[in-house]
Amino acid sequence: MATPVDMIEVSGLTKSYGPIHALHGISFRVKKGEVVGFLGPNGAGKSTTMKIITGSMAPSGGTAKVAGFDVFEDPVEVKKRIGYLPENPPVYGDMNVESYLAFVAKLKGVSGERVRSQVEKAIEKTDLGSVRRRLIQNLSKGYRQRVGIAQALVSDPEVLILDEPTSGLDPRQVAEVRSLIRELRGEHTIILSTHILPEVQAMCERIIIVNRGRIVAEDSLDGLTNRMAGSLEVKLKVARPSAAVETALRAVAGVATVLKTDGGYSVNIQGTGGEAAIEQVAEAAVGARAGLLELRKEAVDLEDIFLKLTTSEENQVPGGVA
Repeated sequence: MATPVDMIEVSGLTKSYGPIHALHGISFRVKKGEVVGFLGPNGAGKSTTMKIITGSMAPSGGTAKVAGFDVFEDPVEVKKRIGYLPENPPVYGDMNVESYLAFVAKLKGVSGERVRSQVEKAIEKTDLGSVRRRLIQNLSKGYRQRVGIAQALVSDPEVLILDEPTSGLDPRQVAEVRSLIRELRGEHTIILSTHILPEVQAMCERIIIVNRGRIVAEDSLDGLTNRMAGSLEVKLKVARPSAAVETALRAVAGVATVLKTDGGYSVNIQGTGGEAAIEQVAEAAVGARAGLLELRKEAVDLEDIFLKLTTSEENQVPGGVA
């Protein structure tokens, strides 16, 4: 069986705004046909990375290629192969849906005889038939988001870049857009940029987590969960939190991270120490005269993993990039 080719290659991307560093050497690859979630908190560098890949913004350093074409050396070839949905879809409210999509198709270089058929395909895929002749400004936000996805699809691109595709939608609209994106899997290589964890769980095969302009984890959802298997999350409530208490907790064998919380600490223990490890954490808190008031063990799920990876730059799953 042939090995899937890299449809997207990003290497050492950096981006600075004066003294502010938005990206610190971002590198990753996306195979043809993959659906990859680009996940991180607001301000992590997701949109900046997407803008660079699509040629909307120049990096300070590094390279980005789509289907083997450099984003800035061959921008026209790259744009032919990309459909981009920004966080705020670039729709013209005073045009109707059908006319707008035909306009976008022509802008993207779709040949004259193919414009109508491509518009029809985009309308069918996004279920816009019932509103095709309505002015975009009169549509609900959910339908406007569908129009945004349709304009990304109208040139039948090999790659779809979707930046926060469900931003601002109500729960029903979110479900509709997620269903639509799932239907597009297999036909296109998709990068889905979001800070919403269920988005990734519902639609993506692989996940890249970014924090403060760096990749902190990259794996399949199952792989990421398995890497954290055997870890424990212990919550402590103490009367006297201090640097000495934190140091004592970090010194316990198997403790990976210690995060300060309201009134105590959240301690992550790696390995299979189980109850013995929890006992050692309790002893460390007591020995540091923290005034231990409460200790409880919590299960680690994907949301916990995300929070650990994005709360502190020190927190990494093995295999991540600092």
